[in-house]
Amino acid sequence: MSFQSYLKNIQAKTGKGPADFRAMAEEKGFTQDGSLKAKAGDIVKWLQTDFDLGHGHAMAIFALLKGVKDENSD
Repeated sequence: MSFQSYLKNIQAKTGKGPADFRAMAEEKGFTQDGSLKAKAGDIVKWLQTDFDLGHGHAMAIFALLKGVKDENSD
């Protein structure tokens, strides 16, 4: 599955896009000024609990927050 497919599926399930997840991560203290301050496990647990995302989809958001991937990544 492409990264874009992950993002589309996440948005369809949650109604939230990349900018929304960045803002929520900042509010929760997982990021500071766009820089990741939390471990992958903490992000995955949050996304599984609050949004019922599976591990792969949660890791896609983690990659987005870490800056490894962005909205234009394949």
